Amino acid sequence: MPEEPVAPRAVDPIERAHLRDERGFSPPVHRFVPTPALADLVRRYWLPVWSLPPGRSTTQRVLQYPVCLLVVSDTYAHVVGPATGLSTKQLSGSGWAAGAMLQPGAGSLLLGGPVTITDTHVDLDTVATLDGARLTESVREAMAPAPAEGERQLAAVLAIEQAIGGLTPLDEEGLLVNALVEYVEGDPRVQRVGQICEKFALSERSLQRLAARRIGLSPKWLMQRRRLHEAAERLGADGEVDLARVAADLGYTDQAHFGRDWRRVTGLTPGAYAAQRRLP
Repeated sequence: MPEEPVAPRAVDPIERAHLRDERGFSPPVHRFVPTPALADLVRRYWLPVWSLPPGRSTTQRVLQYPVCLLVVSDTYAHVVGPATGLSTKQLSGSGWAAGAMLQPGAGSLLLGGPVTITDTHVDLDTVATLDGARLTESVREAMAPAPAEGERQLAAVLAIEQAIGGLTPLDEEGLLVNALVEYVEGDPRVQRVGQICEKFALSERSLQRLAARRIGLSPKWLMQRRRLHEAAERLGADGEVDLARVAADLGYTDQAHFGRDWRRVTGLTPGAYAAQRRLP
């Protein structure tokens, strides 16, 4: 008998990249893992849905991963490049978005060339590798008029999967980039570019070129961002936070160096961010 088709599965991971706003608030974000056939292309799907009282707004802040995003909302449809700093978006009223967080090696596949949209975006309907207008229409039809319903969200995810499924399989260089980023993100002992070169038998120059072409970022940035993600998780925990201990655990030479890195990207001191608590 033929195997039953596998559908994307809803998950609720702890997302340390998504920072709370200044009031400790973050709207619900519904997440789905991709089907196995697209695991090399997509990390996960994410669908924020919000409805804020009149006169209230929130600035959502994200320490983005080294990936491109495909995002369709009720008002726009973009391919978003990785953000070197803090990615922010102002939300008010009611709305939703349906996005695919691509794997690090998949951005150039979607764009049809090197990742040159770091800190910016392009309209989805300008991407030649898929029918962006049709995808936008399909996602909006799936989500309306009840974007908070799980069935609507799954239908939107399936529309995205169908559209990007034609990009498979990921090429060998893309698979290498995925493995490289997974290594850096998964092992806090990786603190030097030379360690990455040794692990993957690459010269430093080859590694720099590979990262610039396929991700739009430097290997050093990858390590710095992993440390900030770890810091976000530690600073967002309930209870008192020992900032000196956090700095030491993350490999900083002192607390002041950690504070400068965190403030340079987020605009806040570690202590100020740790003081923000989730609203009930």
